[in-house]
Amino acid sequence: MATSLSTEEEQATKQFLEEITKWTTQHGVSPLSWDLAVKFLMARKFDVLRAIELFHNYRETRLKEGIVRLQPQEEPLRSELLSGKFTVLSVRDPSGASIALYTAKLHHPNKTGNHVVLQALFYILDRAVESFETQRNGLVFIYDMAGSNYTNFELDLSKKILNLLKGAFPARLKKVLIVGAPVWFRVPYNLLSLLLKDKLRERVQMVKMSDLRQYLPRDCLPEHLGGLLPLDAPGWNQQLLAGQNGHVDPVDELVGIPLEKSSVHIPGPEAMSLEDLRAHLGRLQRPGVHHEYEELRMEAPSGTFNCALTSYNQERNRYGDVLCLDQTRVRLKARRNERSDYINASFMDGYKQKNAYIGTQGPLEKTYGDFWRMVWEQNVLVIVMTTRTDEGGRRKCGQYWPIEEGGQEVYAHIAVVNQKVDSHAHYNQTTLELHNTETCEERRVDHFQYLSWPDYGVPSSAVTLIDFLLAVKHQQSRAVRTMGAQWTGHPLGPPMVVHCSAGIGRTGTFCALDICLSQLQDVGTLNVRQTVRLMRTQRAFSIQTPDQYFFCHNAILEHAQRHGLFSANN
Repeated sequence: MATSLSTEEEQATKQFLEEITKWTTQHGVSPLSWDLAVKFLMARKFDVLRAIELFHNYRETRLKEGIVRLQPQEEPLRSELLSGKFTVLSVRDPSGASIALYTAKLHHPNKTGNHVVLQALFYILDRAVESFETQRNGLVFIYDMAGSNYTNFELDLSKKILNLLKGAFPARLKKVLIVGAPVWFRVPYNLLSLLLKDKLRERVQMVKMSDLRQYLPRDCLPEHLGGLLPLDAPGWNQQLLAGQNGHVDPVDELVGIPLEKSSVHIPGPEAMSLEDLRAHLGRLQRPGVHHEYEELRMEAPSGTFNCALTSYNQERNRYGDVLCLDQTRVRLKARRNERSDYINASFMDGYKQKNAYIGTQGPLEKTYGDFWRMVWEQNVLVIVMTTRTDEGGRRKCGQYWPIEEGGQEVYAHIAVVNQKVDSHAHYNQTTLELHNTETCEERRVDHFQYLSWPDYGVPSSAVTLIDFLLAVKHQQSRAVRTMGAQWTGHPLGPPMVVHCSAGIGRTGTFCALDICLSQLQDVGTLNVRQTVRLMRTQRAFSIQTPDQYFFCHNAILEHAQRHGLFSANN
């Protein structure tokens, strides 16, 4: 490939390949080529960390969708490619971007499964972005609905097509034009909201056929749209297939590597839509939801508590009946003269993310050093505290960080300095600087303390708690980007520490909401019961009361109502 990269871009490519090669070496597969590395970097403007994230998102998405070894000359993929449902136009837009086209009227759900449609999409777009010009100038995607009927439309397929383009495909997406949308698509405009993740909406425009001249060159109008694309022999798809005999996708080998450390939280067969959840809550009412919680509470913990129950560890537990499962507990690294590696803290999975959280108790004065050792050893970037240190005249948690700006304390071999406190209506965000006195390294950790949880019960409204959750996730994301290429784990970063007093009630509520809302955003479904059941297999007794369980359901519905996520006719 004749490429023309700047010195900075070449340096970024070397850095990207160095990091990816560590991963390929670990799995015993061939290293990535320079050209393929450039493709991923181009898509993320040579931001190395974001390109690495894209590489793994792309690989994992293909594996999850079963798009492992594409064979375009074999059925049913060959017929799907030749149908013209997806194609790339022979012209470019004025900026030089390639124009990919999906013609909705050519899709017949009763004849072609989503799996084959997605195979065709990946195959055609992969071939399109082999062009250096397309990598540099990007891709315009036209979702042509002109002349289509409701029977040509599948919500799940459309979600996958649009969201894959933004988050899991190695192309610089310039814009998505939804052309000729039928009335049933346009009137409930929140149908588009259901289809798209927030970051993609800004690039999507619904346009009339007559408005396309301002976006596209005159010579691809109008015969290329409205399902009228000529499928003759010189067509792009036929030329593509003619030249692909024996072509081996260079990512096939990498895609075949199983997903690492799969999370327990993935969409299951009992997943509910928002309408299903609302109907479910309407049927059960509060007493029925409380009964559902009691059934969960009666299920025996799926593990043992041997380490937490040893005599020399019992004093490290804030509450004698809130213990860590041996199977998921966080182990402190061995140190000279330390008898135990125990801390009352458990790894907990997030949505499609292994070890997204560390659920832990509010530190005791005798465990401050252990707490900060764990934060350092697990590369924690964000600490979430959902309690005050004292509530209702009772001590809920120790003051384990310097509370005043400029204050500093030393806990074991970790010195903690309070750099800044930002006070918000319902929470405080404290920027802490950690100094490891043994290695002389420094790190930043952000501490979030939610202040509006009442002494007893649950918040009267979910708005402030979910806004708090979003602020926490925004900071986690920003901190991961700041780490750059030195972070090579899950794209969402190291685990977040989440605690209340016991580390099961408010902690479980916070994590359950995050998991459910993440799944809702990703695939439009969720299941509170499944989420809580699985969470309790990792942090035993998570969600401590029936009211907390009921609050999770109501909070999700309140969030959906607030953001207009219900269908207009419901």
